[in-house]
Amino acid sequence: EDNLPLKLETNSYSLPAIASLNASYSTSLSLPSPYHLVPPSERRVSDVRRTFCLFVTFDLLFITLLWIIELNISNGIWISLENEVIHYNFRSSFFDIVVLAVFRFLCLQVAYAACRLRHWWVIAVTTLVTTGFLIVKVIVSNLLNQNAFGYVLPITSFVVAWLETWFLDFKVLSQEADDERAYLAAVNATCERAPIIYPRAVSDGQFYSPPESVAGSEEDLDEEGLGRRAVTAQEKEYVRLGHEAMCVVEQILTQEDNWKFEKNNDMGDSVYTLEIPYHGKTFILKALMQCPAEMVYQEVILQPEKMVQWNRTVSACQILQRVDDNTLISYDVSAGAAGGVVSARDFVNVRRVERKQDCYMSAGMATKHDAKPPSGRFVRGENGPGGFVVLKSNNNPSICTFIWVLNTDLKGRLPRYLIQQSLAATMFEFMAHLRQRIADLRPRWLSVV
Repeated sequence: EDNLPLKLETNSYSLPAIASLNASYSTSLSLPSPYHLVPPSERRVSDVRRTFCLFVTFDLLFITLLWIIELNISNGIWISLENEVIHYNFRSSFFDIVVLAVFRFLCLQVAYAACRLRHWWVIAVTTLVTTGFLIVKVIVSNLLNQNAFGYVLPITSFVVAWLETWFLDFKVLSQEADDERAYLAAVNATCERAPIIYPRAVSDGQFYSPPESVAGSEEDLDEEGLGRRAVTAQEKEYVRLGHEAMCVVEQILTQEDNWKFEKNNDMGDSVYTLEIPYHGKTFILKALMQCPAEMVYQEVILQPEKMVQWNRTVSACQILQRVDDNTLISYDVSAGAAGGVVSARDFVNVRRVERKQDCYMSAGMATKHDAKPPSGRFVRGENGPGGFVVLKSNNNPSICTFIWVLNTDLKGRLPRYLIQQSLAATMFEFMAHLRQRIADLRPRWLSVV
């Protein structure tokens, strides 16, 4: 009867895809690392770039507002509009300055917001065109003889264009480059640590355990497994992505002093957050479990297919491929939530499992697999950098520490801030399910031990 799935129920405050994280233990990763630099198109817009795009929008609106005010000064807006637009004259019309602002807006928004370009050549072109046009217009036109706007509009357009150039070159591009270099250096420091040989875990006689893994060169990726090994180029790519995810999870664990406390519950579980470059807020759950680490390792890491038996927010979990002894591809479907307001999501993830001296780790990232392409039945979600860690206690083998690093994108039309507000409650709910599962298994565990 233990092997029969429990009846699934929808919890009113559970989010789909979070459950999928519980089942797949893998999360998407696009942080810079020694294995893979994420293309800029896959990154979220940084705060400083978002401010730049807002300033470009202000440029267009401000120039347009000044032009509308100028139209109302002399003969009324409709007569002035006809004179400046329909009967356009280069020497007397301000309309071309507004068109110039539209030109800057379109070029800069397409280049730096839509395409997320990381080079200055586009703004160099727009600033050069703006400067040259305004110089020619001021020299050959008679705008300075009309009213004060003959001075205000050209000068404002000139100053704003150069402010945009300064802000992009000295703030946006430089800060993004500094953030990427700093994070890349941190990840490299973790991934390039010296190899350490760990003793085997005490649970070898009771559970299957993947071979202990240590950091190595990329050429050795297919040599780590003691049995199944990656053979094809695609399989080696899966293994590489698993290594990359593991490096980032380890780096997040080393930054515990920087975790920001969010909330806790009556069981003593705590949720923290950490800002990750290009990925935003990452949630971290830390909980003390009154059971051996091997029990949590078995239920949360080794048996994803059986999670539907006790985790009510998971409706399906399928192992698509076992790449090697440490790496597998999983397909997960989460249940809907909030009475159907939030529909079910599906995920395809690659995850890597490693067994260290005093902990078990699972980390991964979203990937693609031919067996499960996106379909119209579910919204395909993506998980952010994260994973699961089970830490043994040095003093008491009957307790352990469980850590869950979570960053998820449900896609669809759900506002991200609403999702983030519910993540802590969802993580606490998962811990309640896990504790109940451990309590149900404890008698059988004690009889085996």
